[in-house]
Amino acid sequence: MDLIYDVKDRPSFGKVLVFAIQQILAILAATIAVPSIIGNGMSQSAALFGAGVGTLIYLLFTRFRSPVFLGSSFAFIGSMFAAFAGATSMEMGYLGLIIGAAFAALVYVIIAIVVKIAGVRWINFLMPAVVIGPTVSIIGLSLAGNAVSDAMGGIYDAEAGAYVMNTHGWVSLICALVTLIVVCVSSVYGKKMAKLIPFIIGIVAGYVVAVIFTLIGNATGNEALQLVDFSKFAAMQWVPDFTFLTAFKGLDQLTGTYIATLAVAYVPVAFVVFAEHIADHKNLSSIIGKELLEDPGLHRTLLGDGVGSFFGAFFGGCPNTTYGESVGCVAITKNASVVTILCTAILCIIASFLGPFVTFLSTIPGCVMGGVCIALYGFIAVSGLKMLQPVDLNDNRNLFTASVIFITGIGGMVLKIGSVNLTEVAVALILGIIMNLILRKRGGDK
Repeated sequence: MDLIYDVKDRPSFGKVLVFAIQQILAILAATIAVPSIIGNGMSQSAALFGAGVGTLIYLLFTRFRSPVFLGSSFAFIGSMFAAFAGATSMEMGYLGLIIGAAFAALVYVIIAIVVKIAGVRWINFLMPAVVIGPTVSIIGLSLAGNAVSDAMGGIYDAEAGAYVMNTHGWVSLICALVTLIVVCVSSVYGKKMAKLIPFIIGIVAGYVVAVIFTLIGNATGNEALQLVDFSKFAAMQWVPDFTFLTAFKGLDQLTGTYIATLAVAYVPVAFVVFAEHIADHKNLSSIIGKELLEDPGLHRTLLGDGVGSFFGAFFGGCPNTTYGESVGCVAITKNASVVTILCTAILCIIASFLGPFVTFLSTIPGCVMGGVCIALYGFIAVSGLKMLQPVDLNDNRNLFTASVIFITGIGGMVLKIGSVNLTEVAVALILGIIMNLILRKRGGDK
């Protein structure tokens, strides 16, 4: 891919600031969604702060050579629920979030040490293009339902086998389509700066349309048109409620049984996220034209992800992970400048203390972000397909391997082993590795 800004390029300060705001908009919805899902008084502002700190740590470990943002990980939602479920008090639950993240980080550190000693050739052996390409596609396709649901303002109807609209249905869809179309047109036909900030332009367009509908709805009393919730400003949080401030009050309540519960809840999930970590970095490598697993090295990306994830949980309760939305933003805008990611992390830290700004961002309707995510997740899926281009799919070995990954991933094959949930991405990747090992060419094969 011909990048406008390469990893080491440094756009002017004004441009970097705008690019960073765009990255924030791309990762915001998912980053603040996790604390909202978990509840228990968790702070969205603190999650934003933790994501910023985690990304800074990641950049330091990777020597500022990997342009991706780390945000709240959805993979650990079940683990976080387990931390509160096994606690006897809120304070103990918050402490559990930090201890659990420490267990996950320890897994990353151990794997990083193994990689440092053994190298990454075994990774390339287990995960060639025929395996990693479809897996990257599945990462995007597995999120397709979320984008469509947000865009339609609806929920999945099991009987209908499709997403159905809620009260705001058609209005939500209009806003989502306006956002999507403006993003695409800006990226394809925009001049100079417009090509670099299509998401900002698209979100602003979608938000303006949503506000117009909301004002009409307020004036007519029509709830179906009221997309923007301005009442959030009344309950605005000015200062983040950092996790550790509450967690330290639960130190005297710790038990060995509870710590063991946290280990069981977090450690297996860390191995699952490790697989997605490789897929994300393989995808990013193909976008920037540099093999990140070699330079700065998989051991460094793992350490950055693991340690950054721990500090993300220390401040905000949520372990972090590299974000596909961030990778998609880099790919679509062709801006891989790591300075942009650095500025994004710093802005997230600053913004977490600016109540009005965080609240304003939270008022962006889900349908507007759904329009953006259709483009972002779709780009991730297509990036995986591009990795398959050099693969000979006339060879049944490759054809079957890719087929297994696509069908199990798109079909949503999720496995529950004890308290551990293997996501469709993890299951598809594991089955793809097994199939490739069984079918790969050997000495006498023709």
